[in-house]
Amino acid sequence: MTSAALPSTGTSVSRRPSSLRPGRIALYVVLIVGALLMIVPFLWMLLTSFKSDLEVQQFNWLPGELRWHNFVEAMQSAPFLRYFRNSLFIAVGETAFTLVVCTMAGYALAKAPIRGGKSLLNYFIVLLLVPFQIILVPLFMIVKSIPLFGGNNIIGHGGIGWLNSWWGLIIPLGAAPLFTFLARQFYVSLPDELAQAARVDGLSEFGIFLRIMTPLIKPALITIAVFQIEAAWNGFLWPLMITTSDEMRPLQLGLAIFSQNPAEIQWPYLMAGTALATLPMIVLFVFAQKRFVEGMANVGIKG
Repeated sequence: MTSAALPSTGTSVSRRPSSLRPGRIALYVVLIVGALLMIVPFLWMLLTSFKSDLEVQQFNWLPGELRWHNFVEAMQSAPFLRYFRNSLFIAVGETAFTLVVCTMAGYALAKAPIRGGKSLLNYFIVLLLVPFQIILVPLFMIVKSIPLFGGNNIIGHGGIGWLNSWWGLIIPLGAAPLFTFLARQFYVSLPDELAQAARVDGLSEFGIFLRIMTPLIKPALITIAVFQIEAAWNGFLWPLMITTSDEMRPLQLGLAIFSQNPAEIQWPYLMAGTALATLPMIVLFVFAQKRFVEGMANVGIKG
């Protein structure tokens, strides 16, 4: 009995994986170099926070021993706990104010039946092109001239207004054109039929905004909150301009004052304080990463 041979197809079923192309290799190299350029400073900061003064002067990458007490002594060498408290209060206050004001403005630009909505949108887009440094001096003069605050009279003269106050640290930087534009883009993505049906049912415009539309843009709220918390937490220039009391200084300004005299800088303590200042932002992004990425992915140029 003879066995029949199976016919050969003449083609190979499996294919060898294609080798990496030079362009892809170059891309990987560029990405790795870019990642190292961003990671190495943070790594140096963290390692320095565990070193002694002698090891910092010799510029050793690795500490001889992990000096955990540097973090405790850094907290004791300057009022860092007060700086942390101030930064936390400013970040929470600015974020809450931003979420209220910018979402309302974004909804009005996207869904509210108002005249001149397109012109207002163009105005906000133009404001995105204006650097913050250009408006620093006018903003300072406005904050200083707030009527009936800080010893000012009814026309804003005679006192310091909102300078060196929580009002001046929180309110002026709360309503940002960027966050208004982001909120508007998310509201535009929602169907108009939802708002029209609610109006037919007799719901007020504010009720439509608060009860119908805003609960549907949670990724946008998280995206705006993450951006604003990061900006408020790392704020330096504006607090430097309007605060004169150590009681009001936020963390970043406190770190700068701590290193004011280069000859007396205690680098391990400064790096320990800087590492602690960076930690909350890392934790925030880790927990909000999914919603943050989803929110950024849904932002588009719409109507």
